[in-house]
Amino acid sequence: MTKIIVGNTEISIVSVNEKDYISLTDMVKNIENGLSLIEKWLRNKNTIEFLGIWEEMYNPDFNSLEFGGIRNEAGTNRFLLSVKQWIEETKAVGIIAKTGRYGGTYAHKDIAFEFASWVSPQFKLYLIREYQRLKTEEQKQLGWSAKRELAKINYHIHTSAVSHNLIPPRLTAAQKSFVYADEADLLNVAMFGKTAKQWRDEHPDLSGNIRDHATINQLICLSNMENLNAVFINDGLSQSERLEKLNQIAIQQMKVLENIEERRFLTDK
Repeated sequence: MTKIIVGNTEISIVSVNEKDYISLTDMVKNIENGLSLIEKWLRNKNTIEFLGIWEEMYNPDFNSLEFGGIRNEAGTNRFLLSVKQWIEETKAVGIIAKTGRYGGTYAHKDIAFEFASWVSPQFKLYLIREYQRLKTEEQKQLGWSAKRELAKINYHIHTSAVSHNLIPPRLTAAQKSFVYADEADLLNVAMFGKTAKQWRDEHPDLSGNIRDHATINQLICLSNMENLNAVFINDGLSQSERLEKLNQIAIQQMKVLENIEERRFLTDK
């Protein structure tokens, strides 16, 4: 469940089968007798034709026979249709009715934008803008998560090099953990200038660890450093030598990455 703000209206978005469904109920909640607008919209013949075309394109189980009967009735004075009836009679999937805390009528984004246009063309444009902004933010977060996962994968490569080259065979499990933590902190000091404990002591109000709060550029650099540290360990370099080398690499790579970021920012302005 995510939310966007359009004007003064908070609108919920849920994921159904990995597709975004936007709350029609939320769209009209600040309008007088707003809920009745959804049923009025459903009574419109153009709406029925649009919904039918959408379902035939994306829903292999759509009941076209029942839809034909509904389309013939649409637009007449006697025609009435609820969301529940539409779903049950045609097996439609483009509109859903949810119950519970976040209950209401939700529609696939294609249909939700069509409804928004019927309510107000201006409202539709603001809705699309906020929805696109949400998707952009999600892509940024996805990129950050991918870099975090890459750092975790490289961490396994790094700890493998530690276990084969730094840990004597008769160490206890607790001693091995200490060496791993010590090596992880070597990277932390080279990249962030502090150990994990020092960071936690400085940020008692934050959850997670120092790497969970790193920037994407820092994670890219850290990922590279983990690979390089594994190489340095295999080459027999001492910890102090590796720390100095890794710190120099971190400074150099971060300057390059931040430079690229700054140029991209200026280009996007």
